[in-house]
Amino acid sequence: MRLIVWLLCSCCTFAQSTVFANQFSSDVPLLQKTFLKSQFWLAALPDADRVLLTSEQVAARNKQTFALQPQMQLLADLPAHYSQEDLRKIIRTVSAEPSSTRFYEDGTALSAKHWHAYLRLLALDEIKAQNVIQFGLIVKRTALRAFPTEDRVFNAEGNKDLDRFAETALFPADAVAVLHHSSDKQWRLVRSYNYTGWVKTADIAIGNKQQVLEFTEQQPFLVVTGAKVHTAFTPEQPEVSELQFDMGIRLPLLNASDTGVMVNGQNSAASYIVKLPQRNAAGQLVFMPALIPLSADVVQGYLPFTEQNIIKQAFKFLGERYGWGHDYNGRDCTGFISEIFRSMGLLMPRNSSEQGMGTYGQNIRFSAQSEQAEKREALKYVQPGDLFYFPGHVSLYLGRLDDQPFMIHDVNTLIYPKQNGDVYRGKLNGVFVTPLLPLNANAEQSYLDALYAIKSLR
Repeated sequence: MRLIVWLLCSCCTFAQSTVFANQFSSDVPLLQKTFLKSQFWLAALPDADRVLLTSEQVAARNKQTFALQPQMQLLADLPAHYSQEDLRKIIRTVSAEPSSTRFYEDGTALSAKHWHAYLRLLALDEIKAQNVIQFGLIVKRTALRAFPTEDRVFNAEGNKDLDRFAETALFPADAVAVLHHSSDKQWRLVRSYNYTGWVKTADIAIGNKQQVLEFTEQQPFLVVTGAKVHTAFTPEQPEVSELQFDMGIRLPLLNASDTGVMVNGQNSAASYIVKLPQRNAAGQLVFMPALIPLSADVVQGYLPFTEQNIIKQAFKFLGERYGWGHDYNGRDCTGFISEIFRSMGLLMPRNSSEQGMGTYGQNIRFSAQSEQAEKREALKYVQPGDLFYFPGHVSLYLGRLDDQPFMIHDVNTLIYPKQNGDVYRGKLNGVFVTPLLPLNANAEQSYLDALYAIKSLR
């Protein structure tokens, strides 16, 4: 009898702990656990799999974006060389000393001596009268930085998640133009299709222009549709073993007739064979096959541009740690948005202001004089997958519940007014689903007041 009672009590205790474990609690206003599933939002869309833009229309939209956005640059159209004056202007723009004080992690303010050391790394005195552009492919995920250093610096707010030298990231198979080198030769100044900054020399393989650009256009190709996908482990070729690829990366496909059935010590029948750029001992570009399991979250060709795919892709990042400038092996708000749409073949500028103020797509704009009523009226007509732009931030619209617009975004802060008049100051620091109207974009402005543009890419 005692044994039976003990078992019953144990079962009751387990049942109670299970109930408590399944309870949902959050400091995000109006958030419910069901909102954290893409299926919840897709269930409200009767035609979610309708193609919004065909592949030809996506290509036309990209052409439009490159034509309208000065930040976007086709590498094929770059000049063969830069003059000394032009290259110095580029470097000074990328590596400008900020007007406000920067601090190291221990609170030490950067002095004139510190800045002099960083400026010396730019090797401005080594720039020639004419400077030939080289081309290369990125061989591993790498940071693109404002200065050729791994030092982390912060502004006066002291938020250690926001390294002000971090700009963005480049990914394996990304093509770049190489413009200059640091004084210690450990970094290269590179131009990608939408950004310029410093990357480690060891993460670039230098090839000729034709070789690099042809690689980016090769058919057939595989597109990474998961948040992160890895090549198969291989002790035979450690440089391509468990190599990480982020959403939207495009990789040329090979087959067994190109490589043989065995690839890096593994039979390729249950895998995709991809062609990867690698760097030889001299820093030059070579290519190597690698395997990605058939079970990986990838597709051949780009995903169709549909509401369903936009929302499903967004939710694959749910809960990922926020990474300013792609720090922490993650991404920030614009990286989150860009990589969702990149998996469908659509390219964008890097920064939120460049996207939000950009004239590509269909845009509704608000001025500082716009009333809340005007914005609320516009919000009635937004469609899932449209983008909301605020100063320094962007989010993706999911749908409306009881007159509350909800969005998914990669966000650092959580700020909102409380009923007692105080302001709640917390952190999200990741990809979250939140309502729009109850939250603040900053301590002074609600998201609604801060909203300056709504963009549709349909």
